[in-house]
Amino acid sequence: MAAVTQNAFGLPWWATAVVYQVYPRSFADGNGDGAGDLIGVLERLDHLVELGVDAVWLSPFYRSPMADGGYDVADPCDVDPLFGTLADFDALLAAAHERDLKVTVDIVPNHFSIEHPWFQAVLAGGRHTPERARFIIRPGRGPDGDEPPNNWPSAFGGPAWTRLPDGDWYLHLFAPEQPDLDWTNPDVPAEFERIERFWLDRGVDGFRIDVANSMAKEPGLPDMDLSVLRALADGGTMPPVDDLRWDRDAVHDHHRATRRLLDSYPGDRMAVGEAWVADPDRLARYVRPDELNLAFNFELVMATWGADELRSAIERSLAAMARVGAASTWVLSNHDVTRVASRYGGGPRGVARARAAALVQLSLPGAAYLYNGDELGLENVELPDDALQDPTWERSGRTVRGRDGERVPMPWAGDEPPFGFSTATTTWLPMPASWRDRTVAAQRTDPGSTLALYRETLRLRRSLPELQTADFAMVEAPPGCLAYRRGAITVTLNAGEATAPLPSGEILLASGPVGDGLPPDTAAWLR
Repeated sequence: MAAVTQNAFGLPWWATAVVYQVYPRSFADGNGDGAGDLIGVLERLDHLVELGVDAVWLSPFYRSPMADGGYDVADPCDVDPLFGTLADFDALLAAAHERDLKVTVDIVPNHFSIEHPWFQAVLAGGRHTPERARFIIRPGRGPDGDEPPNNWPSAFGGPAWTRLPDGDWYLHLFAPEQPDLDWTNPDVPAEFERIERFWLDRGVDGFRIDVANSMAKEPGLPDMDLSVLRALADGGTMPPVDDLRWDRDAVHDHHRATRRLLDSYPGDRMAVGEAWVADPDRLARYVRPDELNLAFNFELVMATWGADELRSAIERSLAAMARVGAASTWVLSNHDVTRVASRYGGGPRGVARARAAALVQLSLPGAAYLYNGDELGLENVELPDDALQDPTWERSGRTVRGRDGERVPMPWAGDEPPFGFSTATTTWLPMPASWRDRTVAAQRTDPGSTLALYRETLRLRRSLPELQTADFAMVEAPPGCLAYRRGAITVTLNAGEATAPLPSGEILLASGPVGDGLPPDTAAWLR
């Protein structure tokens, strides 16, 4: 294990960490088959060291038929051959720890793959197998049981129920290849304790808990008011409290058990939850002192570009976390959401706004998570229909394109695809030729590049003691602008349409050229 690290104020490493999400299939290909793997990650670790992050989060690399990008796990204690072997994982973990990088991995507790031995036993044994009680399986409604047990929809489109050969139905909040587990059956939490111990004993520093708001189901599985979903489609953001599929109170008992396990290990092991919930106060319940260490704050993901929107997201989030004594965890991008430069309009303006947003994200109190490619200013890729692999595409009747656009492989070097990602001529998702100026190699020597900006931002974040504390105060700013203080540091963002006056002080960092004032779509740190 790497040595336990704390910041200068005695906080555990995860409380102020910058964590870099690696989507293994899209990061680097070490064996030349066109898909990323663990060897590729190991070979590119020095990029993360040079970038200046504190930890790595590896999205699933477990055995899986890949119906949902590896989140349909068939064996959570082994590496899928697509990504390598357990020996490759051990080598990667050791190499990361040698570089003082923490390593966290995904735990996927809501469901298994239909190819997991438990569900295969259900299919083979019908109603008489004990494994059946580990999943949510119910008789259907209607005279012949040929209607689903309730009206819940899948998050990927279509109904959340699929019929078994014996006539009963199993619940899957996601794809049919991902049957939901029944956490009221003691075999399920016992199995996940075994899984977590397996990886903790190997030396991982913590977990990212996938869909951490989903394991507890509404008792009785009643029908839900589907107008809730129409409201979401009409412009809502987070699932409301009365969406019965998510955020049930009993889920917190499961997270308390995870926390007890983590605390029994040395080295400040941690867990961060992915919980899309109604508001910051609901999110704060996941990080009460005896629950998860961190929970992703998606307020910045959901906020539209604008000073008022960003200010509200920050203030509400910090206030909610302060009430439970927890650190905030700031997110702009991940493998499930449109890349930030594309969300902010795409093109040069979208990239400028993404650069400015990075200076905000990385100056807020708490932890921050980056997604591979953020540091290059990558945008979503418009892929041809025949390249799409996300299950949402087919489940929605080919009306929702899904998440492949943000999962296109990383460009490393060269003038044409695959840009050093692989020695193969084709990659699992096609890469655009327009990325020739976005590669790591092209940006490494350009002082004005997005990569250079991220490196300098992370260097300053580590070196400025004000950014390692909880000290924070909003300050008055011109119209269209956001400004706050972190001790002697002032952070200001111009999200308006006109150049704004700069606060007084020495400019330490700016996301773009700054003259007599702060141009639109630009942020700066001053002292």
